[in-house]
Amino acid sequence: MTPASRIAIFLTIAILVGLSLPAMAQDTAGNVANNIASNMAGLGAGLPALISSNGADGSTSYSLSLQILALMTAMTLLPSIVLGMTSFTRVIIVLSILRQAMGTQQTPPNQVLIAIALFLTFFIMSPTLTSVYETAAEPYLAGSVSAESALESASTDMKEFMVKNTRKDDLNMFMDLAAKEVVERPSDIPLTVLLPAFITSELKTAFQIGFLLFLPFLVIDMVVASVLMSLGMMMLSPMLVALPFKLLLFVLVDGWSMTVGSLVATYAV
Repeated sequence: MTPASRIAIFLTIAILVGLSLPAMAQDTAGNVANNIASNMAGLGAGLPALISSNGADGSTSYSLSLQILALMTAMTLLPSIVLGMTSFTRVIIVLSILRQAMGTQQTPPNQVLIAIALFLTFFIMSPTLTSVYETAAEPYLAGSVSAESALESASTDMKEFMVKNTRKDDLNMFMDLAAKEVVERPSDIPLTVLLPAFITSELKTAFQIGFLLFLPFLVIDMVVASVLMSLGMMMLSPMLVALPFKLLLFVLVDGWSMTVGSLVATYAV
């Protein structure tokens, strides 16, 4: 909770207490106790039921207040979900390494790289997201399934995507660390094991792709540095001279299409 939120809550409580003090001072102690008891009883009677089990099949339904609370909680966790359960991590790391290898400093800027990574993530994850919507979100919005069933269906689809793109060595390592038994289906793998295994596998793959992208630009840097050294131009920065050649090579080989196409092709959906 931020300091501004704490101050606002404190001022609200102080105002409510200040407004209630004159009315309480006019009553006797017995009347005050009776008023408080009656108010609490009326408050309890006026509150709607947050959780009910009125379904014919014994299913549990939640009130609008709890649904809004769950939605707001999910919104706060959305950045972590995007980073840890999708292809965003691999894409943004590869693009950052590519920019560093080219030596273009802040070009493309961070906002552009994040936008590219988000669009590629939506493209790569579109089959999985479509399946999540059809099997979980749409039935839940129609009221045909409960929240628990919808969440289970959504997690099953996400687990299937993560298992397909997680290295077996990383998955087995975390299964051993968690002392979990061997499972028969991907949906039986707990998220506490699958999430760290998936993000570790993504980091490893991203750095491998980044290394392959770095090699041709490193060769250009070495050639330019050697030529400048042989010509005695030691005061001239090799990075400054090599930058146009890097850009020319990247444009001639259609580097953006190759990089984006290779990234998308590395995923199994």
